[in-house]
Amino acid sequence: MTSFSKLILRVALVIWILPLGLTGCKASSNESSRAANQPAVVSADTSNPSQTADDAPPPEKTGGFDGKRAFAHVAKQVGFGPRPSGSPAIAQVQEYLLSELKSYGCTVETDAFTSDTPIGRLAMKNIVVKIPGEKPGVILLGTHYDTARSARDPRTGEVHPMPTFVGADDAGSSTALMLEVVRLLCAQHGKYAVWIAFFDGEEAMHDWSDTDSRYGSRQMAARLSTNGDLKKIRAFLLADIVGGRKARFLRESSSTPALVDLVWNTAAKLGYSGIFLNDATSAQDDHDSFLKRGVPSVDVIGDFSNNGYWHTPQDSLDKISPKTLATVGHVFLESVKELQSK
Repeated sequence: MTSFSKLILRVALVIWILPLGLTGCKASSNESSRAANQPAVVSADTSNPSQTADDAPPPEKTGGFDGKRAFAHVAKQVGFGPRPSGSPAIAQVQEYLLSELKSYGCTVETDAFTSDTPIGRLAMKNIVVKIPGEKPGVILLGTHYDTARSARDPRTGEVHPMPTFVGADDAGSSTALMLEVVRLLCAQHGKYAVWIAFFDGEEAMHDWSDTDSRYGSRQMAARLSTNGDLKKIRAFLLADIVGGRKARFLRESSSTPALVDLVWNTAAKLGYSGIFLNDATSAQDDHDSFLKRGVPSVDVIGDFSNNGYWHTPQDSLDKISPKTLATVGHVFLESVKELQSK
């Protein structure tokens, strides 16, 4: 092979893709442009979750949270392909979630509902685990499990479909984290009940707005307000984009300050100040649905505006770190313990 041929081969092996921008989900306007202009990375083999699980700490060092198990849950979701609300793939995820949750011996409830969206009326489903407590009061944890179907190009303002978006980090990682948290908490009955919600329809169906986003959390908050259970919720802890290899977590500015302090102080006590930073960010997310109804809430969300793959086809399994999953899972477990002691 000639030197020129070798050069051509090398160029062919490394393709740099300028990703489309963002639909608007979660981002403030000055953040969305920073997620563009990042190179693509070759996707990991979803059939072999163990290939990148070697950096997971042993569960005994993370409160029992198993980063390898969580990583395998991400791989399973990615294996279903793109999972936007109303799709055949998200129905597969729902079956998987229900099967896993019931295998842990949990009490599981589902709320099937329909939403009017810019692309038509869609069937959606919230899934909620309910672990009883000894006294009145509920600690609510949450994640969304749907993936984005479109993205806004920050250069042109146009919204483009993303038919290949598999959302390993958004929202595969937080869904996996909550599955592992449920596995550990189902057998434990603390002072207060713990509910863990898996929301459908967090992502916009076309373009992020107050009416085109957060369908599942808005549905649950409204339903709890109607039946009187909303006033029982003492705190809501939301996880989103929590598995990145280079993840860092900033204090979300619209979240309830006392809850932000509780989570970040817990992380510091556990030795995770290196990724739980004291800088501020702003994000629109499922916690908004509860904040608007007076529920103390905190959004533990990775710094998506700086990770280079948020809402692009490059959000693939190779971006996920079992160590990050275990770290954030440990923080959630210990934060729940703190809330149970109050």
